[in-house]
Amino acid sequence: MQQRTISNRSVAAMTVERDTVFWDRTVTGFGVRVYPTGGKVYIAQARGPEGPKRVTVGRHGVLNADEARQRAALIVTRIKAGEDPVPLPLAARARANGSPSVADLAARYLEDHVEVRLKPATRAKQRSVLRHHILPALGKMPVETVERRHAVELHRGLSDRPVTANRAVKTLAHMYRLGEGWGLVPPGCNPCRSIEKYPERGRERFLTDAEFARLGQVLDKAVEAGTVPPVAAAAIRLLMLTGCRKGEVLALRWADVDLGAGELRLPDAKSGPRAVQLPPPAVRLLEDLPRRAGSPFVFPGRAADRRYSAGGLDHAWYAVREAAKLEDVRIHDLRHSFASRALALGETLPVIGKLLGHNDIETTARYAHLAQDSIHEAAERIAASIGAEIL
Repeated sequence: MQQRTISNRSVAAMTVERDTVFWDRTVTGFGVRVYPTGGKVYIAQARGPEGPKRVTVGRHGVLNADEARQRAALIVTRIKAGEDPVPLPLAARARANGSPSVADLAARYLEDHVEVRLKPATRAKQRSVLRHHILPALGKMPVETVERRHAVELHRGLSDRPVTANRAVKTLAHMYRLGEGWGLVPPGCNPCRSIEKYPERGRERFLTDAEFARLGQVLDKAVEAGTVPPVAAAAIRLLMLTGCRKGEVLALRWADVDLGAGELRLPDAKSGPRAVQLPPPAVRLLEDLPRRAGSPFVFPGRAADRRYSAGGLDHAWYAVREAAKLEDVRIHDLRHSFASRALALGETLPVIGKLLGHNDIETTARYAHLAQDSIHEAAERIAASIGAEIL
């Protein structure tokens, strides 16, 4: 048994080649566990009526040695009295030899948060960032030994992919916040504090009038030639006419469509239930769309009880955009183009935000520079008109 006087200075100087526990000479049952990675965690251990128990007190650096010693003394007293070591869920699922790993925390995060609260597309993103980035880097480490430097290394290692880097740190931080409530993470152990996000450059591509016209012509020809299914062509046209998201259109049921009121009522949009205005061209599109017997979906898949797949729509879009010579245009850019056209016609950002289903005006503000472009172009037209008369 390694024994020494535990102080801030002595703990800071401790280095080991394998996990080692050093016990304090002055307070029985108070120790510090040192990991080869450099992590140092204060622990308390005592024998109670049900046998010996070991509890994580906190991480060195979050607690100093004196604070940890005081907490450890209280925990030892509670264990000997047969009480819960900590009057919080902190030790609910702690392992006998310390605490769960990041992989254990991730499994709980997936089970109790991701699979229960998030939409399918977001669930896929969370699983991907865990599987490809967080778990390979940190999965085997006990949760309380992951320090800020480890999170910074994870973030920097993805610096060439700023969106992915930011998502990884955000996910890790969220896991630790939830982990405290689940009793898997000691308070104050979140390693993502004060990590500055990388700037994320939004990719913006807006269709011009000529490109809209060319896209419409290509859609007609593709349907006639049989290279694009009519159901996919109709879905693409509805995206252009409403500014909806791809998932919103594919999930659309006839029960959600009120052609008389010119409205779509989306019960499960990204930002919550919302109504989408149907302009006359969109109403005519839906009126002309054949309905499949037994299918509730506006855009049905091969089976009557299934909607048209996102993969099928993407495949159709790739064929259409190639034929229209729009290879750099994503299907989501149709939504951006809807907003761009609205600004060009003089609509305000709050109105556009309402049309797109944004809950926060800051989300719509990404199009603010387009409003400035429209104002600049209007000023040029006005000045040109006046200049023709006075110059």
